[in-house]
Amino acid sequence: MSYTGTAHKVGEHIDTDAIIPARFLVTTDTKKLGENCMAGLEEGWVKRVKPGDVMVAGRNFGCGSSREHAPIAILGAGMPVVIAHSFARIFYRNSFNMGLLLLEVGDEVDKIADGDTVEVDAAKGLITNRTTGATITCPPLPASMRELLDKGGLVPYVREKLA
Repeated sequence: MSYTGTAHKVGEHIDTDAIIPARFLVTTDTKKLGENCMAGLEEGWVKRVKPGDVMVAGRNFGCGSSREHAPIAILGAGMPVVIAHSFARIFYRNSFNMGLLLLEVGDEVDKIADGDTVEVDAAKGLITNRTTGATITCPPLPASMRELLDKGGLVPYVREKLA
């Protein structure tokens, strides 16, 4: 489970209403939500994102309401992973359930600047900033969680197990 993309850095205490404002919650369509990802922070923010890019955040990313639309919007914008100092707990759980990889790295997040090229190897717990050469280690993602993400989240995972 490896990803390489441009880092799109956002600040601290970014809540779910900034990730996907309530006015866009009339759908669960991944693409439609993705088109409005981070619109509560800055209209048109998502236009800078290319498929495979990586979101990088400060402390307490995903705080606020427990809407599942927030991780879906990030995925819909083409970002399969978020690296942050820390995450709000309900957002953390919702993200894995929806198929979004989160990596919590504490103060090491400061080794990544907006626009840097970042390589993530979740199985090894290794993040490499290709722009600066800096490395960040975090706990490797367990095989069971990698399988859940590979299936696209909890619902597709359970459907397959029950089939």
